[in-house]
Amino acid sequence: MKTLNKRQEAILLSLKKLDFLNRDQLQSIHNLGKVRNANRILKELSPYLESFREEYSSIYYLNADGRAYVNSNKVRRKNPFVNHTILRNYFYIFAKRPVEWTNEVKISDGITSIVTDTWFKSNGKYHFLEVDSLQKMKENKTKINNYAALYKAGHLKKHFGYFPTLIWLTTTELRRKQLKELCKDLPCVVYTIDEIK
Repeated sequence: MKTLNKRQEAILLSLKKLDFLNRDQLQSIHNLGKVRNANRILKELSPYLESFREEYSSIYYLNADGRAYVNSNKVRRKNPFVNHTILRNYFYIFAKRPVEWTNEVKISDGITSIVTDTWFKSNGKYHFLEVDSLQKMKENKTKINNYAALYKAGHLKKHFGYFPTLIWLTTTELRRKQLKELCKDLPCVVYTIDEIK
């Protein structure tokens, strides 16, 4: 395996952390400049990457050599949840790339448990992030009820001194209104993808 430069390694490490990134996101995170330059850099990394086209953009992830280079055991493959991951990563960029950012985290107070899409720290406080892309509103409602149970129980507030804000990222204005209504009794913010892109 040839030794990569710092920027090339950083790109592989971003894909290790964030699973799937489109070219625009890689350009933004790693300052790859214009499209032509970004394409050149990503082409040089092709021995370590897989990619596929989704709508109008190329989406990248680590192949076996890429995983070996950055010591990652997590095998990624094109799947129906890729768009969910891409949306989540737009929020990662919007939140100024928090250092503490962990996906699919189980949060429990001993009574209620929830697997949050992302658990992250920004401006000194922890937050929950939920991405609403394909699921039915009924599933979101169930999840929100679990957050409400955690909120009412008070254990997280006692532990942190505050209840972490629940942030939703959704696709349409209608869904934003529905989520805001469902979360009206929680510390919650709802964004649409168009606001943060």
